[in-house]
Amino acid sequence: QFNQLSDERLQFIKQLGVDDVLLNTPLLPGETHWEFMDLLHLRTRCEDAGLSLVAVENVPRSFYDKVMLGLPGRDEQIEHLSTTIRNMARAGIPILGYDWMPNGVWRTSRTTPARGGATVTSFDMELAKEAPLSHSRTYTEEEMWANYEYFLKAIIPVAEEMGVKLALHPDDPPVESLGGIARIFRNFQGFRRAMEIGDSPLHGLDFCHGCWSEMGPGAIEAIRYFGERGKIFYVHFRDVQGAVPKFQECFLNEGNDDMFGVLKTLKETGFTGFLIPDHVPHIVGDTRWGHRARAHAIGYMTALLEVVNCTC
Repeated sequence: QFNQLSDERLQFIKQLGVDDVLLNTPLLPGETHWEFMDLLHLRTRCEDAGLSLVAVENVPRSFYDKVMLGLPGRDEQIEHLSTTIRNMARAGIPILGYDWMPNGVWRTSRTTPARGGATVTSFDMELAKEAPLSHSRTYTEEEMWANYEYFLKAIIPVAEEMGVKLALHPDDPPVESLGGIARIFRNFQGFRRAMEIGDSPLHGLDFCHGCWSEMGPGAIEAIRYFGERGKIFYVHFRDVQGAVPKFQECFLNEGNDDMFGVLKTLKETGFTGFLIPDHVPHIVGDTRWGHRARAHAIGYMTALLEVVNCTC
């Protein structure tokens, strides 16, 4: 995943044996929504490089911040987001990933030491608990659920009309509240409730395994529950060490969970989506995007897939 196309990036991805790409908050013009031609150019640029653009994850937070917080102007933002979804469908982009975090992903360190001197991000609730309000006031869990239900009832009919899948990402970190804003997608119960509110074959999960691992034990059981119901559209394939209230990211083979077991479970549930490497450690000599670390992750994932799919 990345946010801007370049010949070098596309060539690198193809050389690793990858077929599909996801763009995360692509750098496109537009202050309220994205236009059809801009989205179409993203898709055809990928196809010209021998790749498929299979999803866009996240619109700019300013596209729907009033929706998440129930502020005046949310209906206008929903209309603009509906326009983006319609333009995605017309441009042939089948999935929109989204989250419900008005104040974004939080980490308390971006330079935590990891294996061999690599650095990773980490979170410690003890360090974050005194953070000031990120917005003008406190927002309760009840408010965030009411705002979410209002959003889904308006946006799912548009997704169904256009055939675009909506994939919900977990809160990261999955704690009760940060900066005064409740986080409602921090556990299994929250996701089950979301799927009940937005009961549609086009509404499912961006199953970020790293976030589920941050929640503590239970990721495999969640994969079985949501996977057997066809609710996992794609997977962020990463892991962490530890769980809330304190955890750090890591290389794929040293986290809380057996990642081979994760893939086996996905296969057993009939998963047909795609996997992406997500956050990666920063290793020696790497670029800011993480070419070396991402190559390591893709190689590891490719080997696991070959073993999982082995018929010998």
